[in-house]
Amino acid sequence: MDKKPKYGKIIEGAEQLSLGISMVVAVIIGVGIGIGLKNLFGKGWLLWIGVFIGVAAAILNVYKAYKKQVKELDKLKDDVRYKDYKYDEDDED
Repeated sequence: MDKKPKYGKIIEGAEQLSLGISMVVAVIIGVGIGIGLKNLFGKGWLLWIGVFIGVAAAILNVYKAYKKQVKELDKLKDDVRYKDYKYDEDDED
């Protein structure tokens, strides 16, 4: 029997919150790299390279979180509790 940790819900919530934080941090780090390159080499367009790197890192974080959720959904589909569940496309919630 698989027991969940006592604070399992809190850990799951923190994982989901960390996605938003990691997106912001990725962009800030990218901008920091861009500012550093701009100051080091004196070229203004290097700032935009850093911004692009930060945004690309944020998109990569979202993609990784998406793949993790798809993996969890696949595990849920194999669960016997949801074997007879049918998705109704006409259901509007």
